[in-house]
Amino acid sequence: MKIKTYTHRDMRSVLRQVREEQGPDAVILSSRQLPDGVEVTVGVDPETQLAVQLQAAAPQATVPTGFAEVLARATSAAAPTASPAADANLSEELRTMRHLLERQLSQLAWNDLTRRAPETAELLKELTAMGVASSLAAGLLAELPDGVGRDDAHRRVLAMLTRRINTTGDDLLDRGGRVLFVGPTGVGKTTGIAKLAARWVMRHGTRGIALISLDDQRFGAQEQMRVLGRLLGVECYTLEGPAELPALMARLGDHRLVLVDTAGISAGHRDLAARAAQIQRAAQLSGAQVWLTLSAGAQAGVIGEAMQAFGACAPSALLLTRVDEAVSLGGTLSALAASGLPVAYVSNGTRIPEDLAPARAHQLVARAVFLARSADTSVGEELLVRRFGGVAHAIG
Repeated sequence: MKIKTYTHRDMRSVLRQVREEQGPDAVILSSRQLPDGVEVTVGVDPETQLAVQLQAAAPQATVPTGFAEVLARATSAAAPTASPAADANLSEELRTMRHLLERQLSQLAWNDLTRRAPETAELLKELTAMGVASSLAAGLLAELPDGVGRDDAHRRVLAMLTRRINTTGDDLLDRGGRVLFVGPTGVGKTTGIAKLAARWVMRHGTRGIALISLDDQRFGAQEQMRVLGRLLGVECYTLEGPAELPALMARLGDHRLVLVDTAGISAGHRDLAARAAQIQRAAQLSGAQVWLTLSAGAQAGVIGEAMQAFGACAPSALLLTRVDEAVSLGGTLSALAASGLPVAYVSNGTRIPEDLAPARAHQLVARAVFLARSADTSVGEELLVRRFGGVAHAIG
């Protein structure tokens, strides 16, 4: 087999040059991105190449069929197609060709990575088993210095992941504050507030704390908050809407801790944008923060969607609930790293107030590793190729 390397400004131009010089039977052996273009290495059988040259010299030669024909039609200045139906067929062939070519290049790139940096490939597999997003995993591995051993590389990657997770510490229960809790329905806002309030009472007593319910949507929600206030021996107020909050907050000016429960709403609800604007304005007028409450037991896509949707409330921190119910934490950590939103507290059970703790990034990462190893998640080669084949040249 004859081996030859081609470089050009983009992949389309390289493929055109390969087809013109080597014919449709050339096999792509490897490809890599250059600062100023693309480099592709191909192989071709000399006998096949001779046949291609003879065919090119003969005017009556037939046009190649199948995949080669699609490639020829895509990269040459052919005459316009005869009909809309032919255009549609050609478009579909081009899409199929592109998909096949991208899959082949991804496979080659991944195979090259596993050969030249097997430790890196194994780390990518471990991060995938944890549920870490492919972009985050690739970014972490790209930051590793050369020549790092496997064990050291593993520790460094987890340390880098830990540094990307922001936390607030125990500031709220140490110093107090005014917080409105928002989030989807059923994520545990009211229970989280109950745990925080109980912790405050245990630490500071019943003076200087107030609970407020703005949840007029869920049946019995306001009564539930009043019951909590009576059990803890603290002040409790119920309001009809966010517009009433600034006036009440002004009357509670000497209170060190005010926790406000709001009605849950799904991330895709049509009224979310309007309600978020009301909550954000009420928080600004009241001098309060907005905290987003999310369940770690939700799927990674749901968590990311909620973070994006409730971003309209301008949350400053996150209350992460139901960590004990999560089967994987990698997706949650990926969303946190991407958003930069700090985690304030973690709820990991139903007991009040025991199952609540200030968030610690290293504990969340350790929990993600533990869950992945406990589940013994199997990561297939095809999944790794799809996730990292396109960026393998930049890793390791």
